[in-house]
Amino acid sequence: MNRDIIALIDKLEDQHSLSLEEYAILVQGRTPEAMEYIGEKARRIRREIYGTSVYVRGLIEFTNLCRNNCLYCGIRRSNHHCDRYRLTKDEILECCAAGYELGFRTFVLQGGEDAYWNDEILCGLIRQIKERYQDCALTLSIGERSRESYQKLYDAGADRYLLRHETADKTHYEKLHPAEMSFDNRMKCLMELKEIGYQVGCGFMVGSPWQTPETLAEDLKFIEEFSPDMCGIGPFIPHKDTPLGNHDAGTLEETLWLLSIIRLMLPHVLLPATTALGTIHPKGREMGILAGANVVMPNLSPVSVRKKYELYDNKICTGDEAAECRACLARRMQSVGYELVTDRGDVKRKRNF
Repeated sequence: MNRDIIALIDKLEDQHSLSLEEYAILVQGRTPEAMEYIGEKARRIRREIYGTSVYVRGLIEFTNLCRNNCLYCGIRRSNHHCDRYRLTKDEILECCAAGYELGFRTFVLQGGEDAYWNDEILCGLIRQIKERYQDCALTLSIGERSRESYQKLYDAGADRYLLRHETADKTHYEKLHPAEMSFDNRMKCLMELKEIGYQVGCGFMVGSPWQTPETLAEDLKFIEEFSPDMCGIGPFIPHKDTPLGNHDAGTLEETLWLLSIIRLMLPHVLLPATTALGTIHPKGREMGILAGANVVMPNLSPVSVRKKYELYDNKICTGDEAAECRACLARRMQSVGYELVTDRGDVKRKRNF
């Protein structure tokens, strides 16, 4: 094995920090032997903090209407092939009820930036969910909003907020997004969410067009310094009806490598093995868990709309009922020595790390 790469892995495990230049070298240093070396370390650290528990989140994709026009996203505003939908409050509450019966104690409301869901309507929904399920956490993943809006949603009872930064390099960000979207505003939103008191998640696509070792190093340094409670990374998968539909997908190997790097960097972080990882490889989520991840997010959305929330092509589990998704994932986790747990799955704060 390359001694320099081993030395960087050991340094990251010990100090939880590298320079930009060192991250760029580490990103490029992936070999099968190095992956095995860092994977073993990531598993050990993850088990020390979280044991063999895998936290399960019930994902409710409640609207695929979106005002934005991100060049990679299947529900972008200009995709006229997208079959649009918006769940009603009652439908969302039915998803929560079904999920609660199945043992879910975190619900994730994810959707496009849909103007219908203003603060008043969203706050009412959040209060209803939190009143009915007082032992559950509620995560929002609904994009960029004002600080005032984030504060209202937090005051209504939202616990967590997922907002992928997508890339920490401004020039790269501008290649992936239309001119009306602002890198600076995306970063400002993340900072405001943290200041308000949310458990905050950021993240990026692995293998997105124009990504380089240097832009990945910037991602890793940003994540190190921001120190999110959650970090969602998954392979870029092109969608045929987008401007980036002809680009190559990100790879399983690079995603697993980066998951292990992030686990060493932030031992306490909540790290999902994403649906996208399961889409590019039949055992992608299991391999993600073995690389250091500790969260999975099966779908609670009604089967009738699952195919319509298509951020990328060939998404898995679009025809399964919620119970099927959960039972399948439980078996998958057991097959690699882990178990789904009925738990809110809060981040375990830094103590000895």
